[in-house]
Amino acid sequence: MKKLENNKNFESIKHIDKNGVEYWHARELQEVLDYKEWRKFENVIKKAKKSCQNSGNSEVEHFVGAAKTIEMPKGATKDIQDYQLTRYACYLIAQNGDARKKVIALAQTYFAVQTRKQEIIEKEYHLLSEDEKRMYQRNLTKKGNYSLNQVAKKAGVKNFDKFHNAGYKGLYNGETADDIAKRKGLRYREEILDNMGSDELAANLFRISQAEQKLKRDEVHTEKLANEAHYEVGSKIRNTIKELGGVMPEELPKPEKSLKELEKGNKKSLKEAK
Repeated sequence: MKKLENNKNFESIKHIDKNGVEYWHARELQEVLDYKEWRKFENVIKKAKKSCQNSGNSEVEHFVGAAKTIEMPKGATKDIQDYQLTRYACYLIAQNGDARKKVIALAQTYFAVQTRKQEIIEKEYHLLSEDEKRMYQRNLTKKGNYSLNQVAKKAGVKNFDKFHNAGYKGLYNGETADDIAKRKGLRYREEILDNMGSDELAANLFRISQAEQKLKRDEVHTEKLANEAHYEVGSKIRNTIKELGGVMPEELPKPEKSLKELEKGNKKSLKEAK
């Protein structure tokens, strides 16, 4: 068992994916929180999931299933359950953990402070530069699309390109993802969301979140109805923008640099600084 003398252990088991999103593995958190049996720790996770639902947040967004295969004696293997946890999920686990453990109190403080820091960052969004806003919004769309895909899959969606194009067609007056890419002059397979300004990304983020909520709310269970729902959401958002006198998404300017180019530039600058 790891001895937790400070918050460095929580930092040491934190992972960062290729998109810069932080997460924790439940199996690693179990060890740091001094739970010897997965069965008991999984009960805490179940309570945390329930708290997540009760707070109106998406369980699948914060508790991502991540089963893994481990090696057993004599060359055998075994599949075990695991989760990729967001900071908020870790906070809820700490809140539902054994309060008699000193390490649980430390975890509650650590994840509460980290969550508060993120809230402050979000409140200071207006102080960010346009490129920083783009980075922030793009990160949210990645998370949102992942969550939407999970819900869409449960609703019966198999052709995800068609499903996402339904949303784009509603928002962009009939344009598919390929149409948008061609209009923006993008190379083959270049990501259109990486080539949007913060306002255009915000419109798409709203489409993504509302499509997820509609699929859940209407209890959609066929691919056809899911596609129709996504188109309807995109279309209604477009009409709202029009009624408010806003600029249509396809009329918003394409940024000079894609987010991929900006990321490469940032990495180059860091190397040169070293």
